Amino acid sequence: MKIPDWKKYQEDTAEFFRSLGLEAKTDYAIEGVRTKHDIDVFVVSKLVGLNAIWLIECKYWARPVSKLHVLALREIVSDVGADKGIILSENGFQKGAVEAAKFTNIEVNSLAKLRGQLETVVYSIRLRNLAARVTACEKKYWSLPKSKRIEFGLRPPGGIGFGYNGGSVIDACRNFLFEAATNDFPFSTGLYFDMPDMLGVRVPEVLKSNQDVNNWIEPMVEILEKKIETVPIASHD
Repeated sequence: MKIPDWKKYQEDTAEFFRSLGLEAKTDYAIEGVRTKHDIDVFVVSKLVGLNAIWLIECKYWARPVSKLHVLALREIVSDVGADKGIILSENGFQKGAVEAAKFTNIEVNSLAKLRGQLETVVYSIRLRNLAARVTACEKKYWSLPKSKRIEFGLRPPGGIGFGYNGGSVIDACRNFLFEAATNDFPFSTGLYFDMPDMLGVRVPEVLKSNQDVNNWIEPMVEILEKKIETVPIASHD
């Protein structure tokens, strides 16, 4: 059975937020102070260590959304204590709806526009978080004597080219993050291309976006963090 267009719009919206690394649920029931509410898409963001709750209403209609729907979502957001409410419509909003959303925590938008806006913001935040994790790994890595780095598989006995190398992982991450910060896409991964033994992952020859950079750096950092965690604290200088 074909999924109804309005339902597909909800699912596409939820899937978009999931693609950004956020938690998203459709047809979600939530208790407010005064009553229970049914939300089209319920989103939780944990990007900066704090939970932010967004309530998304998907209006797959042939007509523009009216002011009444903006006011209704404002009430729900207030009752639930959510951080933000978003109404999505591909056929626009009446003038009164746009005015009612101004200077509030309600956003009126379309899924098409939201994709471009949020992808840029979310991946910028995620790359900043990754940069901080790389810095933390770098500090811990170089605090270890060379003998301990070899013993716990953080670098090969013979140097570069003979197995996993945490120093090379850090250098690769720094390199990719720098290119992303300058927005110099696409860019070549250079000597890090196809070096899974050294980096722990098989990096492609070219990275084309912030999402690409995030998706390749994150597993590299996770592997390095786990390896460092296996080293006894007493081993650090």
